[in-house]
Amino acid sequence: MKSQITEQLTLFASVVKWTIYASLVGALVGLGTTGFLRTLAWSNRQTLAYPGYYLVLPATILVSAALVKWLAPDAAGHGTEKVIEAVHKRMGRIPLAVVPVKLVATVITLAGGGSAGKEGPCAQIGAGLASALADLMRVGDEDRRKLVICGISAGFASVFGTPIAGALFGVEVLVLGQMFYEVLFPSFVAGIVSYHVTSSLGVSYRHAAASSLPRLSGGGFLEIIMLGVCCGLVALMLIEVMKLGHRLFNGIAWHWSLKALLGGALLVLVGKFVSLDYLGLGLNTIEAGLSGEALPAGALLWKSLATSITLGSGGSGGILTPTFFIGTAAGNLFAQTFDPRYIAAFSAIGMVALLAGSANTPIAASVMAMELFGPQIASYASIACMVSFLIVGYRSIYPSQLLGIQKSASLTMPTGTPIGSSGRVVYHADEHSLIGRVQTALAAHRQRRRG
Repeated sequence: MKSQITEQLTLFASVVKWTIYASLVGALVGLGTTGFLRTLAWSNRQTLAYPGYYLVLPATILVSAALVKWLAPDAAGHGTEKVIEAVHKRMGRIPLAVVPVKLVATVITLAGGGSAGKEGPCAQIGAGLASALADLMRVGDEDRRKLVICGISAGFASVFGTPIAGALFGVEVLVLGQMFYEVLFPSFVAGIVSYHVTSSLGVSYRHAAASSLPRLSGGGFLEIIMLGVCCGLVALMLIEVMKLGHRLFNGIAWHWSLKALLGGALLVLVGKFVSLDYLGLGLNTIEAGLSGEALPAGALLWKSLATSITLGSGGSGGILTPTFFIGTAAGNLFAQTFDPRYIAAFSAIGMVALLAGSANTPIAASVMAMELFGPQIASYASIACMVSFLIVGYRSIYPSQLLGIQKSASLTMPTGTPIGSSGRVVYHADEHSLIGRVQTALAAHRQRRRG
């Protein structure tokens, strides 16, 4: 009896402890996110008032790259990737200088027209603030890592207005196929508190119910599976285009400042000769797709290229807002091709399915669909998200994400290693698998022909 009482008191004390810790993280991140979003909105209003605002992109990419290189190298790239790396390699230790540098560099990049997102900075700002709080409270390494994961969740929750999906994203994105259940409760607390802080301070979010959906039977069920396959393939394209951009810019034997100027010049050409819709956050295009407007067929490719150039040449920002743009465009194009009645619905499903595939977070993406578009989309989104997650295989927009499971018994890679350095996929031709049976039948056919 005494041991049971001790056990319950210990668990109760743990709940109290992490409620307090996670609430502090959520409040800090909510304040930081509010400051970032308001600064970003103000800067966009100033620059978008001028028709030729994007012509200064070479200068803005250069300034962004200089700030990161000179003041906080850990603020480089699209934010979330660096936080995942810090959690796995440094127990969540992130220099506090990352927070202001990431904020300013991202605002400059996006205000000039760079194609990037706003979630990566919020995740990195949240993780940086959580790490600083851990220093202040002098907690151990394990508690520090939990606090930083809470910071990721709170940043994601407050930037998109999805507290539950934000909490799940923070514990799902670190390892492909595994969730950190020991951090699930504090992540929920941090995400919910952060969301309510930003909401109470005047930050508004778009939450709209999805329009008419096909019947989830027969042809409608097959359409959703096909949409998931399409989003998985588009996610593969995005991942490879992002890798290509970094590889090409890293391969140029120029000074980093010249690479930044080159990237800015290429983006100016995209804005001048293709469309301004592919620069900046691209929120207007996302809204148009979700409202049922038909988007250009090349939208997903041009946005992928613009984002790859921006981040590869030294610009600062996240990757998920461009992912939402590309996913919306993919679902939109799929609907235009196969069933124009459901352009708005398929755009919404495509938006979350591409997140599931590119980030390997099908659970967070499915819940996000419900938070953004209502519970009626749950079945459709979850199917498309899982299919996209499987189709993308052992790849991720976050190379530091660890591999935790095998997606197929016939396709294996070493678990426990970062996806970006896991090597080649090994194919095992199991004689009982469908592919194995086909190969056996073909071999028997060839043997009979020889005989």
